[in-house]
Amino acid sequence: MRIGSVLKHSGQAVLEGALIATLVVGLMAGTAFAAKGGGGKPGGGGTTGGGTIAFRMVTDANANGSPNWGDTVTFDVTAATTRPHVRLQCSQGGALVYSAQAGMYEGYLWPWLEDMTLSSSSWTAGAADCKAQIYYFSGSKTVWGASVTFNVDA
Repeated sequence: MRIGSVLKHSGQAVLEGALIATLVVGLMAGTAFAAKGGGGKPGGGGTTGGGTIAFRMVTDANANGSPNWGDTVTFDVTAATTRPHVRLQCSQGGALVYSAQAGMYEGYLWPWLEDMTLSSSSWTAGAADCKAQIYYFSGSKTVWGASVTFNVDA
C-alpha cells in the first residue's frame, strides 16, 4: 500500500514539474518575443484571419467610460475559430510597457487572465497607446485576425 502511494505522489510531482517547466519556457519565449518588438507580420509566420474585437471596461476607477492607467479591460471577440485568443500590448513613447494574452473562450484554462489590468512593473503611471489583436492556432501556424487600438489616459 505504501509503495502505491509513493508512486502516485511521485507521478504527480513529475507532472507538476513538467507543467511548471512548460509555463517557464512559455514566459521566456513570450518575453523574448515582446522584447523583439512588433513590425511587419506579428508572430510566427501566420496568415490573416478576420473577426471582430472590441474592448469592454471591467473596472473603471473614475467612471468616465474610457480606459485609464490602472483600470481593467476585457475583450469581446468573434473569430473563425472556437478558441480565439487576444494579445494586448501597450507602449509609452514607443517602448513596450505591457503585454498580456488570454484565450477568450469557454473552457480556457486560465479564465482570470481574460481581465487585463492596465499597469505593470514597467508601466507605473501615465498614458499609453495600446493594441489588442485576435489570434488563434491552426496546426503549426498562428493566424492573426482583427485588431483594435486605443489610448489609455493617465
